[in-house]
Amino acid sequence: MEPQEITYLGKAGSTIKGRNLSQVVKIRLKDKRNCAPIEVPVLMATDTEVQFSIPRVSKGVRTVCVALRDGSCYGSVRMNIKSLPSCQSISPRTTWASGQRKIQITGQSFDLVDSLKIANEHKDLIYNVTRTIIDFEAPSQIVNKATVFPINLVVEGHNIFCDNITYHADPEFVSFSTTDVANDLHVTVEKKTDALNITVKELSIIAIADKEYPCKTDQIQIRLNNNSGDDSIICVLSNKRGLSVQQIKITLGGFSIVRGKPINYYWLLGLILVFMPFILLAMFCFNRIKQKQMSKKLSEQVELLECDIRKEIRDGFAELQTEKSDLIEAFGTIPYLDYKHFAIRTFFPETGPSQNSFVNDVSQDSEKVKQDECSQAISDLIHDQPFLITLVHTLEEQKKFDIKQKCMFASLLSIALHSDLVYLTSVMEDLLIALMDQNSNAQPKLMLRRTESIVEKLLTNWMSMCLYGFLRESVGEPLFLMVSALIQRINKGPVDAITDKALYTLNEDWLLWQAQDFNTLKLKVSFQVIPDSDSDAGTTLDVSVLDCDTIEQAKEKILRSFKSKFGHPYHVQFKDIDLEYVRDPSEDSAPLRLREVDPGPGGVEHGGVKMLNTLGHYKIEDGASIRVTKKKPRANLSTQNSIRDEDNYSTKYCHLIEADLPETDDLQNKNPKRKKLKLKEVYLTKLLGTKVAVHSFVENLFCTIWGMPNNRVPPAVKYFFDFLDTEADKRKISDPDVLHIWKTNSLPLRFWVNILKNPQFVFDMEKTAHLDSCLSVIAQAFMDSFSLTEQQLGKHAPTNKLLYAKDIPKYKEEVKAYYKHIGELPAHSATEFRAFLLEESKKHENEFNESAALCEIYKYILKYFDEIQVKLDQIADLEQKAELKQKLNHVKDLFDERKRCKWE
Repeated sequence: MEPQEITYLGKAGSTIKGRNLSQVVKIRLKDKRNCAPIEVPVLMATDTEVQFSIPRVSKGVRTVCVALRDGSCYGSVRMNIKSLPSCQSISPRTTWASGQRKIQITGQSFDLVDSLKIANEHKDLIYNVTRTIIDFEAPSQIVNKATVFPINLVVEGHNIFCDNITYHADPEFVSFSTTDVANDLHVTVEKKTDALNITVKELSIIAIADKEYPCKTDQIQIRLNNNSGDDSIICVLSNKRGLSVQQIKITLGGFSIVRGKPINYYWLLGLILVFMPFILLAMFCFNRIKQKQMSKKLSEQVELLECDIRKEIRDGFAELQTEKSDLIEAFGTIPYLDYKHFAIRTFFPETGPSQNSFVNDVSQDSEKVKQDECSQAISDLIHDQPFLITLVHTLEEQKKFDIKQKCMFASLLSIALHSDLVYLTSVMEDLLIALMDQNSNAQPKLMLRRTESIVEKLLTNWMSMCLYGFLRESVGEPLFLMVSALIQRINKGPVDAITDKALYTLNEDWLLWQAQDFNTLKLKVSFQVIPDSDSDAGTTLDVSVLDCDTIEQAKEKILRSFKSKFGHPYHVQFKDIDLEYVRDPSEDSAPLRLREVDPGPGGVEHGGVKMLNTLGHYKIEDGASIRVTKKKPRANLSTQNSIRDEDNYSTKYCHLIEADLPETDDLQNKNPKRKKLKLKEVYLTKLLGTKVAVHSFVENLFCTIWGMPNNRVPPAVKYFFDFLDTEADKRKISDPDVLHIWKTNSLPLRFWVNILKNPQFVFDMEKTAHLDSCLSVIAQAFMDSFSLTEQQLGKHAPTNKLLYAKDIPKYKEEVKAYYKHIGELPAHSATEFRAFLLEESKKHENEFNESAALCEIYKYILKYFDEIQVKLDQIADLEQKAELKQKLNHVKDLFDERKRCKWE
């Protein structure tokens, strides 16, 4: 039987060998006490062998026999059942991380152990075992510090704790040195002190010179804690005196390391000191040559930059002194807006087009539009002056009634009372008197400076209504000529299509100082299709453009030239036409369609930014033939022909601001062209050049505004200035500066500046952001002419102030004379001015939808109905108070009834 000794945990896979065993069905275990035997089933039986598993049994000696089916049992084998194996000691108790250190465990009954394991190892350890000793090699572990691992004995699947073993990091061998002693060579290896307690038998040291020289075990000594605090290992190589050892190889179980001979730094330092003078001399000579080359290169670059700057300054000066103004002073028919659209844009500057509901159609202008009962009732209510004054004061007292709503209400009131300018003027005067009473005791110079009340916006609208005739008859033409001349001047030079910055401008912030050189091209342009008339189809006109213009900019200049020359038939949209380049008019070759944006992924790109195509990109030369055709519908593959085709385009484009990026040719060439230096200050002369070019138009406009042909001024101006004088006398305001400021805040600041900065209020035209910036400079100069403060301008002053600095004193004298002449003119009688207002109302009768304005006014009344009731209760006259409240409630009842009818 195998085995004959087991633990009380039993034994799986026990075997009995013999003869005629194929009929055995059970194994019977009997003890000496004649207790009931234990029968174990047979797992496998052959004629010579029986396999079975012994279950957990008590300790002692058992007799084993094999039982047949009839119950008879044959054979008698003694089996000794013992206690579990146990460990007594382990040596050594430490090992290094790389493992393979030989470990010995002593104890009892080790012959009963099935396997040996360390706690975190899945594999069984390879070991040699006797009854009392187990020898094995420690496996490798990954540790950074001392770590304890338990060792377990495995018996029948049960882990029996044996002892602990401590793992340390691998030993650290620092260096080695050699010493000749008699005929021998002593190799001393320095090792940092550790807790491994390495023995000589575990060490293997090989000295490597011309070949390998191993150290014998009896020639190795270990000395702990030498003078340096480290351990020393001495290897003696007999009869090897003078041997030049270059490396040593140290092996310790699974750990192996090769150390080289330390460098003799003293020898290296001596070598460096010997060659140092030569090295320093070579470096000095090299740096000297390099410095000369760099100095020469920098001198050449500085000279080139100086040449560029000198050329730019000289060209700018020559252009300023020799350029002839070629701005056209005749522009054909001036595209005035009619009065009602002028008024709407002035009344509602931020939301003008959306307020067209307040304008009657052309068919309604000539006939009286009847108001319904509700509109008539609210009209009668606001024509009651005490109520209207109370309403305005009530609204202005509300904290939630902001400036935007105040302006809106004033404009609605202007439309609703447009047919009765006499009454509107009377209301405005009462409100202004109330405003003066508020400011007279505080700071009267600040009155009318801003639009923070209903009456201030009402005054702006009143000036617009009363001065439209003067604007149309006198100021309109010089204003249009000035704006057109400014647009022509801007378009004479490069304009960046993305930022709208231009080389010729009045505003430094919009100066395109990064623009490269450009050339003027005169193109022969012919229209192939005219929307309104076919009679002039094919007409050819010479149009001046720039080679740096984008395709859309070229379209704009072409359309502007044709509209200026031929008028309305050429009033077409950019999106409706294409430009085609006729390469050779004499041949029947297909024209090239010009695109601002190349379809698909093509086009010149740099860093993800796509450059817009220009006329220069298509190599169009001076005198080339261009054809304007109607845009044809194409397959929807790539519909974007310009950046205007895509409002929220994801592609980034550049035109002139990024023109210094490498072009395609430069990217392909190894020696790209040198980019010229561009300084913003060099181009400030362009501001002065633009100012000189349009100066005559600006002066003509200013003189027309404050000029007095035939010793006459617009009646509204004379009347209102006299009104201000009268009110100042009533308040005993003797400071002439206060009156000057009141008049300036009423007329120039409140009306003329608005017109100067917004010519689109007067003409059918578009205002670009760049044009707006230039008009702001002119408007600022206009207002500076009315200022009483003397400007102290230095070299650091803003350029828009410096630009007109020499002209402002002259303008101030003209303004003072203007105000003086107005004061000296005979006053208009009340009858004369009343007749003027009646005439203005009659001129534009039925042009506005007063009912719509009245309905909007009622919304404000309804919103603050309770507050208006409280304000009416403060009226002292009981009869008037009752009458006004009755009218107010009547209007509310009518609107409520109309609302119910609509629901029904």
